[in-house]
Amino acid sequence: MPNMKIPDVAIRRLPVYLRVLLELGEKDEEIISSAELARLTGFSSEQIRKDLAYFGAFGTRGVGYSVEILIQRIKRILNLHEVVEVALVGAGNLGTAFARYNLNAHQDVRITAIFDNDWGKMGKNIADVEILPMDNLSGVIKERGIKMAIIAVPAFAAQEVANTLVNVGIEAILNFSPTKLNTPGHVSVQNIDLSIELQSLAYYTSSDDKDLE
Repeated sequence: MPNMKIPDVAIRRLPVYLRVLLELGEKDEEIISSAELARLTGFSSEQIRKDLAYFGAFGTRGVGYSVEILIQRIKRILNLHEVVEVALVGAGNLGTAFARYNLNAHQDVRITAIFDNDWGKMGKNIADVEILPMDNLSGVIKERGIKMAIIAVPAFAAQEVANTLVNVGIEAILNFSPTKLNTPGHVSVQNIDLSIELQSLAYYTSSDDKDLE
């Protein structure tokens, strides 16, 4: 891989390409052009070629890309060539729903450890994963070498949870808590605030009066 800073937006598009390629692989498709990949993903063929070019040469001019080879290359770029274990902190409604979704949606990124501070939940399972007390977090994450975590706790507790995760070696965080996290530069954080997403989406619904005075 070239020794250069890859734009975050390019990284975010790779899983979209991978999803389409996996669907093609299930149909025994062997070759795909950038034009066809563009049609299936909604991105331009120029953008796709540019994104892939960050990581080297993949296709053959006039022929296209090998579906199987491109799948394997993108998986390796995303570190998905082996199962990535994820820790979930927060076994409330959102955390529970996400853990159950993850069980069916992802085979390469799996929630394998769940933590909560509600003792009434201890010993219960979500998607076949036992809920453990927060006191176990440090030992479990270090023992299993987990590098990715999901935060699904109330906003007031999110920063403390993030600090704990960083201190035990977590390098990537998916944050569902409605607050901005302060983390070291080497820790990647992706924030998903569902309330903001819904509020912004409301703009696109029909309304009789959108004029600003």
